[in-house]
Amino acid sequence: MAKALMYCTAVCPYCVRAEQLLQRKGVQEIEKIRVDLQPELRVAMMEKTGRRTVPQIYIGGEYVGGYDELAALDRAGGLDKLLAR
Repeated sequence: MAKALMYCTAVCPYCVRAEQLLQRKGVQEIEKIRVDLQPELRVAMMEKTGRRTVPQIYIGGEYVGGYDELAALDRAGGLDKLLAR
């Protein structure tokens, strides 16, 4: 199963929802980068993704987007395929 990386904050409800969705799909390893604790990492996140909101999610090194994109990918059946890589 692919690993997930998620830029997040402690109080973001969409971060919690993204983590719950990934866990329901069987993802055991989610690396969390807390941009609220290290603001310089938010700058790095914005440079990589072009976005300033969290969560920003990568699966197996592939950029997925935020929670809305993750949920849409799941509804379209693409999340399982991505996780299986």
